[in-house]
Amino acid sequence: QVQLVESGGGLLQAGGSLRLSCAASERTFSSYAMGWFRQAPGKERDFVAAISWSGGSTYYADSVKGRFTISRDNAKNTLYLQMNSLKPEDTAVYYCAAKLKSYSDSVYFRTYEYDYWGQGTQVTVSS
Repeated sequence: QVQLVESGGGLLQAGGSLRLSCAASERTFSSYAMGWFRQAPGKERDFVAAISWSGGSTYYADSVKGRFTISRDNAKNTLYLQMNSLKPEDTAVYYCAAKLKSYSDSVYFRTYEYDYWGQGTQVTVSS
């Protein structure tokens, strides 16, 4: 069982920056492809960003491209999401997710492709 714990969420004004972290319980974290998703009230869970097990490949939703950066530190079993130039429409609960078996250096952007999820961290951006 992989446990994922997100942190770093908060309330801030538009234009600000925030860094989310996702700590994994397993030493095999370095073999997992990882992703960030978000869910606003009354909406489906949407893809935000993904990173391959090595960190060599990344992929972003169009809505965050150029503003958000996904990264990982396999030595610390931690995934990050640096969020800059935040907008009110970025307000959501942010979830990290782990995919246990990945092929090559692939990234994944569909919710059903992931095996484990964190509990989420709230990000609220005011205008």
